[in-house]
Amino acid sequence: MQVEISAHPARRLATVRHVGPYNQIGRAFAHLGHTLGPWMPELAETGAMLALYHDDPRSVPPEALRADAAMVVPEDFVLPPGLTEQHLPAGRYASTEHVGPYEQLGDVWQRFMGEWLPASGERAGASPAVETDLNNPE
Repeated sequence: MQVEISAHPARRLATVRHVGPYNQIGRAFAHLGHTLGPWMPELAETGAMLALYHDDPRSVPPEALRADAAMVVPEDFVLPPGLTEQHLPAGRYASTEHVGPYEQLGDVWQRFMGEWLPASGERAGASPAVETDLNNPE
């Protein structure tokens, strides 16, 4: 697994909460996309689509897992009703790229968190685990 560590600026997010199995977050992304629809052409130029994972699936039952479908938005963007504002802090983030079916993301996360992180000498920060989607996460 190839992992890169890079600095990221603070990011303001428009989010939709998902509670349940992580692999069902697509419904939250659909709601996010529908709500931001009128602004998507403008936001898509600079805003990344992210998934925030708040819980460890090894210790939290699938039906109680908390995640957020998110899009990076400018500081002056007025959030439409139904979306929640969150912030990711600036800092160092470790990342790897997965190319393949979304069904394999759980395996990638398990290797990243269960193998790479303990062997790396790094430690997880206080913010949630972040997934950046390079294509449509629905």
